[in-house]
Amino acid sequence: MEKVEKVGHSAEMIQKAIAQENGKVHVNAQSIPEKYQQKRADEAGVIEHIRYPSKDYFLAGKKITKEANVYLPYGYSRDKKYNVLYLMHGIGGDEAEWGMVDEDSLVKRMMDNLIYYKEIEPFIVVTPNGRSTENCAREGSDYNSFYVFGKELRSDLIPYMEAHYSTYAVEGDSSASRMHRAMAGLSMGGMQTINIGIGECMDLFSYFGAFSAAPTSNLAEKTAKILEDTPYTVDYFYNICGTEDEIAYDSAAAAAKNLPDLCDKLTEPDNFIWQELKGMHDFHIWYLGFFNFAQIAFK
Repeated sequence: MEKVEKVGHSAEMIQKAIAQENGKVHVNAQSIPEKYQQKRADEAGVIEHIRYPSKDYFLAGKKITKEANVYLPYGYSRDKKYNVLYLMHGIGGDEAEWGMVDEDSLVKRMMDNLIYYKEIEPFIVVTPNGRSTENCAREGSDYNSFYVFGKELRSDLIPYMEAHYSTYAVEGDSSASRMHRAMAGLSMGGMQTINIGIGECMDLFSYFGAFSAAPTSNLAEKTAKILEDTPYTVDYFYNICGTEDEIAYDSAAAAAKNLPDLCDKLTEPDNFIWQELKGMHDFHIWYLGFFNFAQIAFK
């Protein structure tokens, strides 16, 4: 992966935020080290494809079946409990956009190696289709269906995951295990993280990652008001965007960059990062965002 010049916050600031207790820094905030991109021949996790019952929340509420991909870490066991990251795609993607469909998935390779090198505790990654409608194909679907995904997330996807996988779920009280859930996404998925994850589901999540969040993301003032009014805290809110991103940079900056100045619940770098790098609206930024966020979440 091409190494890019960092033009936002200092590497020291970002490293401080993600340093582990022993003081050793495991993240290169500017690029993904090659060893984390390699396909593992041993101690590798698996990807499962799931189908779960849902509804068309955008139209008439018709019962439908949705699909998602699930990464399970090496050694996954029903005898252990796992944190869960819900990872969202962009406006032109679906549950496969992050590549979580086979052994060549870079998300899978990064997770396998981060776990192998003991940079993170094993956790589950879920990549759903973020359109809550029967026609949820990459083309021909109504983009407004992205905005009602919170209903599906709360009522269908999270309950399915917690019924079928070994998580920290507490029966009858989703908020009791919110610190064991994270939500992140690229572009439109970044918007969903801000508008839905923070805007509607603070009782379900405490870690958030927005990678080049789409222009329709809530502005900083609205997000700050939501955070000030909620009784829940943010364990971490990570943001990344390329400075040459003509789609998201100006809007993403307006939506997040100044949040610590507007909200007492966010302090950089304690539980907030705005990271900007030389880059565009593409996976060069988004994979780096995932790599960094995977090491921030659940710490």
